[in-house]
Amino acid sequence: MPILNAHTMDFFSRSPEQTRRIGRRLGGVLQAGDVICLQGDLGAGKTTFVQGVAQGWGSVDAVSSPTFILVNVYRRGDEARLFHMDAYRLDSAPEAEELDLDAMLAQGPLLIEWPERIDGLVPDERLWIRFEHVDEEEREMNFKATGDRYDSLLETIRHAAYGGD
Repeated sequence: MPILNAHTMDFFSRSPEQTRRIGRRLGGVLQAGDVICLQGDLGAGKTTFVQGVAQGWGSVDAVSSPTFILVNVYRRGDEARLFHMDAYRLDSAPEAEELDLDAMLAQGPLLIEWPERIDGLVPDERLWIRFEHVDEEEREMNFKATGDRYDSLLETIRHAAYGGD
């Protein structure tokens, strides 16, 4: 089995700004229905990445971790919404079902922190990003695309990270 394939990518971010920059590139191409899963321990860079995504998407709202609210909603000039969910405090699948992911996805992209806690509810087609704390400033990000739309998003990220055609 090959180590690298068209559906995965590893990236080492050397600073919070670099993490935000990759997020901005992704945010600039997100559309309603897109699902981005962000897995990683506390302090691994998930919220920093979301700050970049929201900036690239055009949010007029400041980004914060939704830990105590479950879902933050970011706006931009049009009627579009960007949803930022934190599934860490969800205790059960029925509790997660009450959040109505389908309604969110109809209105905008959905970013899910701690997606492994509700994996049965997360659409099969998605972009899954695993964040690992390497040291004070460095983070490893492992991207895995499932579905044609997410292969396309991954290609955008790959181009932003490494350049080329």
